[in-house]
Amino acid sequence: MTVDKSLSNSATSPLAAIALKLVGIVTILSSLLDFVILLVPPDFTNQQWLLNLTTNIVDRGIVPLVGIALLLAGYWIERSSGKGQSGNLLIDLRFWACAIASFLGIVYLLVTFLHVNTVRMSTREALAQVEREANQASTQLEERLTAEVDQQQSQLQLLFQQEETLQSAIESGQIPEQVLDFKDNPAALDEFLNQRVGEARQRIETEIGTRREEARGQIREEAIKSALRIATSSILLTIGYVVVGWTGLRRLMSGGKG
Repeated sequence: MTVDKSLSNSATSPLAAIALKLVGIVTILSSLLDFVILLVPPDFTNQQWLLNLTTNIVDRGIVPLVGIALLLAGYWIERSSGKGQSGNLLIDLRFWACAIASFLGIVYLLVTFLHVNTVRMSTREALAQVEREANQASTQLEERLTAEVDQQQSQLQLLFQQEETLQSAIESGQIPEQVLDFKDNPAALDEFLNQRVGEARQRIETEIGTRREEARGQIREEAIKSALRIATSSILLTIGYVVVGWTGLRRLMSGGKG
């Protein structure tokens, strides 16, 4: 039984090592290819493109790290089985895996600052857009209310000349009865209409202001969430890649067989 178990272990270890190394290589290469595809076509002047790029890179950042871990685990099992390894670093996949890890550590450190800065610029632009839309809405409101005042003045002046039509409009509730007081007093009519327009203007401008503040608050909230999530994840990835990459390179270059 002991001999059979020993034979089984000796057969399993090389197979496990090969499987782990193969899966690790495929995972690393496929993830790096995925990153390259994200960069094509490049549009670094587009803030939305930059946000999508940094977000996708960070969200997929754990995949290469898992691949590197699998590759190193395969080499560790291979070493544990007693199989010798080459001393030439240039043909040692562990060296290249650790080099890639070190490179990605620097990349994710840069991504942290790039994403936060892009979020800041994008938020500033979005807030400016909200302000422009609010100002545009206020301008359109003013133009519409002015046109309505002119239209109402013309309609009332016409109704004042048609007693039956005027009385019918009052009885049907289309216009208030108090307009009769302004029949022979155009200045009072103007004041009455301007008062009603002022009330409508104040109500609508309050609604515009409320919507503007809600939009500004939502933009700021989304920006904070995005910056915190991506920046925190990116820093953690930076630490993971740097520790694995630099530790591995130091051990390999010092002659360690880790």
